[in-house]
Amino acid sequence: MKVGDVMRPDIEVLNPDDSLGTAAQLMADLDLEALPVSENNRLTGMITGRDIAIRVVAKSRGAAEITVREAMSSEVLYCFENEPISDIAQKMNDWWVRRLPVVNKDNRLIGIVSLADVTSLQAAAPTSRVVGEPSQRLRAVRSKRHIRLNRSAAVAA
Repeated sequence: MKVGDVMRPDIEVLNPDDSLGTAAQLMADLDLEALPVSENNRLTGMITGRDIAIRVVAKSRGAAEITVREAMSSEVLYCFENEPISDIAQKMNDWWVRRLPVVNKDNRLIGIVSLADVTSLQAAAPTSRVVGEPSQRLRAVRSKRHIRLNRSAAVAA
């Protein structure tokens, strides 16, 4: 099965020139934590609630004064509509993401796929690996947290 078979084609997108206030309101209305940013049907970025909160506070300006372009992540992780679901599941696991924009062969934004879309297939095909062992990155982060916690305990003692 391919990503195009399970993706959601009806997505809301933001324009890079929209204000962060507009972005935050749309995210609140749709109860979403992230939205793709598109210009002329081309994926140009992603913006999250965290991006909005940090940029507004860091710039000491109001959300209506800052554009999505100033706050979005322009290095976007995405997938192609013809990629196998198992590959996407692995990418989501490795990249620590729950949603990926989907583009066609012309790199035009055509939808979004979520971890929920992918994991719903896991029940139908129990042999596919959707979420398995933590990646090396996760192990490293856990290890660093453990070390940091131990150092804190040693300092406090």
